[in-house]
Amino acid sequence: MPDYGHEIQFGTFLTPAAQDPDHVVALAELTEAAGLDLATFQDHPYNADYLDTWTLLSWVAARTQRLRISGNVLSLPLRPPAVLARAAASLDRLSHGRFELGLGAGAFWDGVEGMGARRLTAGQGVEALREAIDVLRGVWDDTAPGPLRRDGRYYPIPGMRRGPAPAHDIDIWLGAYQPKMLALTGQKADGWLPTLEYLRSPDRVTANRLIDEAAVAAGRDPRQIRRLLNLFTVDVSSRSRGFLQGPPEQWVDQLLPLVLEEGFSTFLIGRDDPRLIQALGQEIAPALREAVARERTSNGPDTGRTGAVTVRSERRPGLDRAALPASLAARTVEPGDREYEGVRHSYSYKGAPALVIRPESAAEVADAVSYARTQDVPLSVRSGGHGISGRSTNDGGIVIDLSRMNRVEVLDRTTRRIRLEPGARWGQVAQALAPYGLAMSSGDYGDVGVGGLATTAGIGYLARKHGLTIDHVVAAEIVTADGSLLRLDDEHHPDLFWAVRGAGGNVGVVTALELEAYEVDTVVFAQLVVDASDAAQLLRRWGRLVEDAPRELTSFLSLFPGRRGDPPMAQVTLVYAGDDVEAAQSVLSPFLEIGPILDQQAQLVPYPAIVVPPGNQHRGQGLRDTRSGLAHHITPEAADLMAHMINSGDVMIMQFRSVGGAVNDVARDATAYPHRDQNFSVLAATVEDRRPQLDKLWAELYPHLDGMYLSFESDTDPARLLDAWPEPTLGRLRAIKATYDPDNVFNRNFPIPPAG
Repeated sequence: MPDYGHEIQFGTFLTPAAQDPDHVVALAELTEAAGLDLATFQDHPYNADYLDTWTLLSWVAARTQRLRISGNVLSLPLRPPAVLARAAASLDRLSHGRFELGLGAGAFWDGVEGMGARRLTAGQGVEALREAIDVLRGVWDDTAPGPLRRDGRYYPIPGMRRGPAPAHDIDIWLGAYQPKMLALTGQKADGWLPTLEYLRSPDRVTANRLIDEAAVAAGRDPRQIRRLLNLFTVDVSSRSRGFLQGPPEQWVDQLLPLVLEEGFSTFLIGRDDPRLIQALGQEIAPALREAVARERTSNGPDTGRTGAVTVRSERRPGLDRAALPASLAARTVEPGDREYEGVRHSYSYKGAPALVIRPESAAEVADAVSYARTQDVPLSVRSGGHGISGRSTNDGGIVIDLSRMNRVEVLDRTTRRIRLEPGARWGQVAQALAPYGLAMSSGDYGDVGVGGLATTAGIGYLARKHGLTIDHVVAAEIVTADGSLLRLDDEHHPDLFWAVRGAGGNVGVVTALELEAYEVDTVVFAQLVVDASDAAQLLRRWGRLVEDAPRELTSFLSLFPGRRGDPPMAQVTLVYAGDDVEAAQSVLSPFLEIGPILDQQAQLVPYPAIVVPPGNQHRGQGLRDTRSGLAHHITPEAADLMAHMINSGDVMIMQFRSVGGAVNDVARDATAYPHRDQNFSVLAATVEDRRPQLDKLWAELYPHLDGMYLSFESDTDPARLLDAWPEPTLGRLRAIKATYDPDNVFNRNFPIPPAG
């Protein structure tokens, strides 16, 4: 059987022994530390000597950051699919897309029956599993109309609400050995997960053939089905003692045919041996990946697509897919792929890109940029996809999606130096830094990606105390338009380093940032809900109090129009950067006088608690028409115009963020964000059919504003370039563009024309 072209992965198959629960958790943590991809666990609920596998999966997910997890395989008869679907989606969302579903039809029937489940024959088990897969996917598809209803012999669903959808398209891998189960794998599954030592009749080659034949008969491409393999009788030693029992080079020689001739691409080691796990991650996995890449390059197999046959029929014209580098073959998603719906849109904009590339290293980003340059289609770069401007997706073009580059590292606790990859979400950053007593102010929403925010400015809940996010960037790694990977700081490419901090999306793809975090443990977090019938007075009072407050206070105010006879409403968020409750109270109390208080709460909380990442899927659900500006003060004239806007019924929300304080300590020319005199950021947003009214209202407010916050603006009128980058900043940026991006490859982020 030929190579199916999947990415090579390695992991562990661990015993969930109840006698020493810390040991199995430590082995899972070691699996991640060794650089392996996946930790899986046996599931035998009837065995009192084992931990409950689902509880263990949840615990391991919480103890790791990158590692993917799965049962190997879960016992379907004891885990009804409707409940399992909700549990799987919940764990996938909590782990930010790190759960896969290994599933079996059932075995050890005496134990299963002893726990109250129905004993099934082998044939009945296959049909029950078939029904279960449909239930699982039906629950996860929360975009389908109406409740889920299914007539089933084993798992009928009279009517249940769909959802939640998982954070990513969960793979369903089946533990299959006999022809009916193998056929089901080909017809419906995303992967085949047998154990090598149990494959007797049919053998591996025959079993693979049966899966492929069933897939083709069902209208699927066999490459859609990943082939995984559990390996038990294995060891690493200096001398050969049998199959996969010898030095690392012997492992490579013996695994290579399994990849190239039989199509296996994921290998899971069923030995609870720390020494073997380390050798697998440090020696065997890198060597096998290198050998496979070398063979694939020299032999030229079709390693490009692993999706359904429908992928080819739904491909968009205009792309030379044959030119796609081999390094990216397993990193692409395109129309027709099962994962496409989850990567095509941003939070605010719906998109239909022809190709989404998800690199996992800076070298792969360079390959993606070099490939994109050869294609005459739009190029978008996405870190988190939450940018209000919507520039991280497109129609018919290429999206470089950095979400898999999401590491957060504390490089030096003494100097508070941290390293962030662009696909990390700020809520995850906060959680990772908290054990060190550190924090980094970002925005107000934990799902926002690092890359976009930390190259634009970063107005967060600690801004007045600690400044903008970009003010703490001390180094950056970036892929430029010609595919070069550069390290930037004050001494290396200082001009480009200056540009990255404020206009990063215009000069390259940032692959990592180093920042100096600051000491933060707990903060005082308060929220007020205020009757905004007199919105102008409320805004004036709030603005004056913010400007007069000590730097420890940062405040955001969101203004909503009246609905169904209710008056306009304001939600005021107040964050005091410190744990001195008495001092915080004296600062916060005056805000109770800004208007009629409808609700209030205040509490001392760890900083990560106020930027928890919700893990929302992006479907273009946000308001896509936004206007952004900066104000020195909320003057009476400006407040009257703002109140008129929210009372017009044509503006769905206005948000005001306090800046000033430490933000304005930085010189205007220190970074490519020159707005160092203003005290407030102002945003207004509406629905598409009311954009003309928004534009008219904004034009009336515009004379009272000075500058613009780039990430909050969806109007791409070239005239607004000078709002974002007033001279001499724009001229300096144009000169840098002429050096590093003369062809304007990166032209989606308010395109800056290169000088010349």
